[in-house]
Amino acid sequence: MSKTGRGKGKAAGTRPSERSPAAPERGAGQPAPPADRTAAQIALDWGKSLGLALILFLVLRTFLVQTFVITSSSMEETLMVGDFLVLSKLAYGPQVPFTDWRLPGYTSPERGDIAVFRPPHDPDLDVVKRLVGAPGDTLLMTDKALYINGEQAMEPYVRHSDFEGDVGHPWMRWQCGEPVTLSPDISGAYRIPHDIPTGPDAEECLPTRDNWGPVVVPDGYFFTIGDNRDDSVDSRHWGFLSEELLRGEAMFIYYSYDPRLRRPMAFLRNVRAERIGNLIR
Repeated sequence: MSKTGRGKGKAAGTRPSERSPAAPERGAGQPAPPADRTAAQIALDWGKSLGLALILFLVLRTFLVQTFVITSSSMEETLMVGDFLVLSKLAYGPQVPFTDWRLPGYTSPERGDIAVFRPPHDPDLDVVKRLVGAPGDTLLMTDKALYINGEQAMEPYVRHSDFEGDVGHPWMRWQCGEPVTLSPDISGAYRIPHDIPTGPDAEECLPTRDNWGPVVVPDGYFFTIGDNRDDSVDSRHWGFLSEELLRGEAMFIYYSYDPRLRRPMAFLRNVRAERIGNLIR
């Protein structure tokens, strides 16, 4: 009788491991689990994030920095075709969009700066050149040598590639006080040698690429020339540059590749790693 009773007792009992787990009960102070988000809510959140990123990008590009790609050889060897630059708009003060107002910058443009600007002959084109003349400077070039206020400028960055003769262009007649009609198309004529008269019958005012001046830079203006002096369209052709046209100062090279080596994926395979990160001087 006792054995049978103990057996029935075991059968009637339940082991702790076999008990069914109790369902969790939410207390009165606990928050309800979040509801599943709908596709519309997810799309709205993505739109907000992308919109905020776009606004930050536009603010940075308008007021702080901008990227710039070198596509011509006018600044070689300082800047090479295929260099990608970071331009500081904050340096000279960014322009407020759709207005003539400019915010104050942290520096003022000065002689020696490499600046990006819109030239007077093509206001839709961004150009990079070196500022060689500041307001009040007297500039003169003789046989490719630049003189500033009577002293020859020390320019170790300058490159000369044409030693076969001087060249001229009709636009250069602005130095003689003549009205000149500028246009985006210079027709490449600045590379074509012209017959330059010399001797007693030569004109008193005959500015050319390698011989011009003296000219005095007026207040509020600068004089710009490319470092590749024999292959650059600059202030020698279209005159003084208004300070209002300056867009910023070139700061450093963030990427560079050689586009002249034509092979597949040249952008990645022709990297000039030694130029990446170089400060622009």
